[in-house]
Amino acid sequence: MATPKRDDSLATYAWEGKDKSGKIVRGEMRAASPTVVRTTLRRQGILVTKTSKQSLRGKGKVTDKDITLFTRQMATMMKSGVPLLQSFDIVGKGASNPAMGRLIGEIKMDVETGSALNQAFRKHPLHFDQLYCNLVEAGEQAGILDQLLDRLATYKEKTQAIIAKIKSALFYPISVLVVAFIVTAVIMIFVVPQFKKVFTSFGADLPGPTLVVMAISDYFVEYWYIIFGAVGGGLYAFFYFWKRSEKMQIFMDRLALRLPIFGEVIRKATLARWTRTLSTMFAAGVPLVEALDSVGGASGNYIYKEATKQIKAEVSTGSSLTVSMQNTNVFPNMAIQMMSIGEESGQIDAMSGKIADFYEAEVDDAVERLSSLMEPLIMVVLGVLIGGIIIAMYLPIFKLGAVV
Repeated sequence: MATPKRDDSLATYAWEGKDKSGKIVRGEMRAASPTVVRTTLRRQGILVTKTSKQSLRGKGKVTDKDITLFTRQMATMMKSGVPLLQSFDIVGKGASNPAMGRLIGEIKMDVETGSALNQAFRKHPLHFDQLYCNLVEAGEQAGILDQLLDRLATYKEKTQAIIAKIKSALFYPISVLVVAFIVTAVIMIFVVPQFKKVFTSFGADLPGPTLVVMAISDYFVEYWYIIFGAVGGGLYAFFYFWKRSEKMQIFMDRLALRLPIFGEVIRKATLARWTRTLSTMFAAGVPLVEALDSVGGASGNYIYKEATKQIKAEVSTGSSLTVSMQNTNVFPNMAIQMMSIGEESGQIDAMSGKIADFYEAEVDDAVERLSSLMEPLIMVVLGVLIGGIIIAMYLPIFKLGAVV
């Protein structure tokens, strides 16, 4: 999918000036030039005395976790009756990430100059997606912005929790494999050659496993830079094309659902995000057809994104949501049956929320089972790999001892 680009013609300027009471005030603003900064602040009664363009270096990065925390803090402030602009001030000053503080300052400046909150968010599509902006707009129009921000915060917290669980399930085996590769490379490059020198002095025939390990060691010693370069370059190219190539993303999304052990966990996590998004959108009063626009993209998987497009097309022509979901052949019977009950009772938002709760609990259980399963499996792999190398190198010594 194409990544939205930010307007590169704008720059961030740090400014200093005096307000109407003569008090020195400072801040930052994203604008096309220092003149625009001075003009904008003059309208607010601030006489600018100094401006400087901020360097992009060390600017930091706004993460999804920052956005989630910001949403929860804004929801809490507004539910407590704190005015919107004052909420921005409090949350912005408390931001631990400088990049997030600058982002909050830019949004506050847009709101102060007359923009609606959802319009201010839409100027930053890298951080606030269509779903986020649509829900904020719905909250502004209905006068329930505090409730919608609370729903958004809950939605993003649940989504972040699901992503964190999937990452934790994948991190352990990947980290162990990386460590195993490094340890094996060290043994092959530094340890095995020392054994080889000793064995050469024996002048006797060596066992087959020992000869194989020594041949691999010779290859590692001679071509270590090619091996490490190929592994590093391959990983870099893989992640580079995964982020930038839509075909690669589609292939990986299909592959992820077919993985023997992890595929089912990823499928349940995707279903949880899909139903959680539908519940949040529908509860906010967004019509079903419009809600489906955001649901597919929020699922995080191409297969379910395409299935959502099909569902939207069928619902638009009069089909029920349940029948449309069934026609895609990607939703389990349990989810379809529960959604059917919700559709018949007029409680799609509540029922889809319960489906999301169910699959989130399923992901929790699956991750725990995976952890208990992967530990002995990894121990066996490491034992066979490292133990096999050690045994192969000690076989000649055992053979020599038997002869003696």
